[in-house]
Amino acid sequence: MDFDNSFDVPLPPDQAWKTLMDIERIAPCMPGAELTEIVDDKTFKGKVSVRLGPVALTFQGTASFEDIDNDAHTASVKAQGADAKGRGGANANVAFHLEPSDTGSTVKIHTDLQLSGSVAQYGRGAGMIQDLASQIIGQFAKNLAAQIEADKPADAPANAPDTATDASPAEKPAAPPPQPAAPAQVGGMAFKVLWNQIVRSIKSLFGVKS
Repeated sequence: MDFDNSFDVPLPPDQAWKTLMDIERIAPCMPGAELTEIVDDKTFKGKVSVRLGPVALTFQGTASFEDIDNDAHTASVKAQGADAKGRGGANANVAFHLEPSDTGSTVKIHTDLQLSGSVAQYGRGAGMIQDLASQIIGQFAKNLAAQIEADKPADAPANAPDTATDASPAEKPAAPPPQPAAPAQVGGMAFKVLWNQIVRSIKSLFGVKS
């Protein structure tokens, strides 16, 4: 199945691109995701916990950058994962690019997702998968925006001494480690996904166009 998503980043494209390509930095912003290994600068291993309908799933797999164009701010990623309990797997080809926006940048994403095994039955409704993806990406965007805001240096007087430069390494305050992202909001998200499915079914039954 193919679907599209987008989200905003409160940074100009050049800065937003550097942030998005820093996988270690942004991984904790993704609900339910955990980066477990950095194989090389283009290949990463991790796990993602999601819920499809009433079933909670944890996919363990690998994601690799296939194409990266830093000048055009475009890239594609190939991801493969399998459910930890052997209930199936997921393969995805994801292409994304940045566009300038009034608030900074907009990330446009196109996903080609294939599910196999029992997982394909849990997520057999394309609308359910799209709703789930939209909810996760929406939470990711909020977490990323909060992280970017927290990383901004505090405004200092123009004539204030640069104490950070003069201080020895031992005296410089250590940056707090990134906090793992909270799991996807399974309860509220599952209800919203289910509700959207019911609404779509009713519209289809009565021939109402969206």
